[in-house]
Amino acid sequence: PICTSRTAQGSGVPMRPKQQPKARHDDLFRARLDQIINMKQELDVLADKIDWAWLDDAMAACFSNQGRPAESVRFMIGMFLLKHTYALSDEQVWDRWVQDPYFQYFTGEEFFQNQLLHERSGMSHWRKRIGGKLDSLLAETLRIAHDTGTLKKSDLARVTIDTTVQPKNVAFPTDAKLLETAIRQLGKLAKAHGVPLRQSYKRVSKTAAMMAGRYAHAKQFKRMNNRIKFLRTRLGRLTRDIGRKIDGDAALEENFATALSRARQIRSQKQRQRGWKLYSWHAPETECIGKGKAHKPYEFGVKVSLTTTKRCKGGQFILHAKALPGNPYDGHTLKDVIEETEALTGREIERAYVDKGYVGHDAPKPGRVFRSGQKRGGHGQIKKELRRRSAIEPVIGHCKSDGHLGRNFLKGREGDHINAVMSAIGYNLRLILKWLRKLLHIIIAAIWRTVVPFLGLRTAS
Repeated sequence: PICTSRTAQGSGVPMRPKQQPKARHDDLFRARLDQIINMKQELDVLADKIDWAWLDDAMAACFSNQGRPAESVRFMIGMFLLKHTYALSDEQVWDRWVQDPYFQYFTGEEFFQNQLLHERSGMSHWRKRIGGKLDSLLAETLRIAHDTGTLKKSDLARVTIDTTVQPKNVAFPTDAKLLETAIRQLGKLAKAHGVPLRQSYKRVSKTAAMMAGRYAHAKQFKRMNNRIKFLRTRLGRLTRDIGRKIDGDAALEENFATALSRARQIRSQKQRQRGWKLYSWHAPETECIGKGKAHKPYEFGVKVSLTTTKRCKGGQFILHAKALPGNPYDGHTLKDVIEETEALTGREIERAYVDKGYVGHDAPKPGRVFRSGQKRGGHGQIKKELRRRSAIEPVIGHCKSDGHLGRNFLKGREGDHINAVMSAIGYNLRLILKWLRKLLHIIIAAIWRTVVPFLGLRTAS
């Protein structure tokens, strides 16, 4: 598991994150951030409401008490929150941190820094290490929403649950592309390990894959299939050639085992076959999921389950997010999703609203689950709330368009889960910031309405 205490075996193992040092009282020649920025700005208000000490204790199990100390929790967690709130990449959030004093205050800096004092690769290391503790961040966003008045405890009792597809950062898979990629990757690996090849087929495979695409566009499918057969034959020659050259060498066989298994899988699989298929060389966990959309019949990624509240003051908050590898049936995931949501929020779910894809679900209390289109039990308030089940669709759309749920750039099954949960956290933080901004405008307007009559009286006198 990711978040377990590890015994340090050298200086390269991070220990418990260090605390950010406090400023000296005699430091008079540096600009303090609280003196040069607007402390009523919503990002600063949000930074003061987050319980950083509780997050530090929650992440403590991910680190050892020996070795080199890691970066502070407030800085690294703050960078993750900023990244997914504003839909930035790792490099973009680092660059903006140097330029934006509000970003620096959010991550715990007391003075303005005109250069980056941290290692850029730290976000990748932290992401791998705290991947199992991200539910703590999601729970913290819900606590802040409750403290700011945007979410009530009663709102946690009635939820809407739905699934969507989180696309992986892969090209649309075709037989020609996959075969050409396998030939190219095997040739590159053979060159790196000094394995001489009879022929690499790099040049001819590139031309054949290009012509297969052109023939498919022109609907000349016999010629297209001829080029695909050409590529499949060359890939078979290459795998057999490498197998003969590395036979008996245990080290080379271990180095080529993964690549050869993927190449053989790509060569043997057919377009309409049943069962598992390989859709990407660098992301073998990618799955083909059909959601029945006319504009997008198939999507390549992983299924993700989202649980949202009903209508609240600040909008619909996401209570639970989870990646579902293996493309399971929606109804078979409902039991685990409800149990994990209740454990995360600490409130029992009274009513859960789902779509027709959850027929035959395995929920522990099926009488509390209401499916769109059902006739029995749907009356009064339940009927009104069931009509608003589709309100979860805009939430999914905002997570994809305004966040990172629309394309996952992280690696492996672990990256699928991290991106899904962090996208939900970013969505909740955007709702909280919007509420704080609106609240500030209301306060300023009320003060202005109070001051204006006195200004008029002074002018008349």
